[in-house]
Amino acid sequence: MTGSIFTQGVQPQQPNPNDVPVTDAGSGPCAIELTVTSTDGKPVYAAKIDYRAAYGFMGTHKLDMSVYTNVNGKARFAGIPAKVKNPPIEFHAAKDELVGVATMDPSAECQATHDIVMDKKK
Repeated sequence: MTGSIFTQGVQPQQPNPNDVPVTDAGSGPCAIELTVTSTDGKPVYAAKIDYRAAYGFMGTHKLDMSVYTNVNGKARFAGIPAKVKNPPIEFHAAKDELVGVATMDPSAECQATHDIVMDKKK
């Protein structure tokens, strides 16, 4: 008995480079959308943005999160706790020799939008 098995090639769906990458900490109601640009105002693609925050009773819970920017230099962190220890939270962006930082105090601005202008390390 002979038989043929036909398989249909399924291509994995490529992510849309314009979609804003989101990292969700699942620890609170706050969020921040960041736009990362170079000093000449051009978006920085694939810049890594890191943040670390302590929250909860005596800061015993810790968050250490990262996300990369899309082709438009945008990225978003969601699920940020409304109360953190020692605010503001610092968001550090880096790519190659470029660095930049933005800050957010979630108790003062729970839904935030900020820019990070990256420049050469000093």
